[in-house]
Amino acid sequence: MKTLEKELQKYNAIFCEIADSTMSNGVSNYPIFIALQKSVEIGIPLISKEQSGTSWSYHISTLEELVTKSIIHSEKIEPFKRVYKDPSEFICLFVVEEKAATFVFYPYK
Repeated sequence: MKTLEKELQKYNAIFCEIADSTMSNGVSNYPIFIALQKSVEIGIPLISKEQSGTSWSYHISTLEELVTKSIIHSEKIEPFKRVYKDPSEFICLFVVEEKAATFVFYPYK
């Protein structure tokens, strides 16, 4: 997670711009960045692990896509929206590791 946190600092401006664009273009009010250690079919690829030089690749997704793909179940939508932090201040990151996946929020710096 320390490597991931360092990388997020490097990509802060890019991720903030993509989140703003996702919202301002009416795509979703809930942009979610995916940090992946292995290839999965979620979101739109942004940065490959070859580009980042680490074991992490990054995609952009939305709450709506994660519901459609049953990653977030429909009965969990409202609880998710309640804990979702302001996307102009925080990166919502869905971290997908080999044996686990979790949501974390990192502040833009």
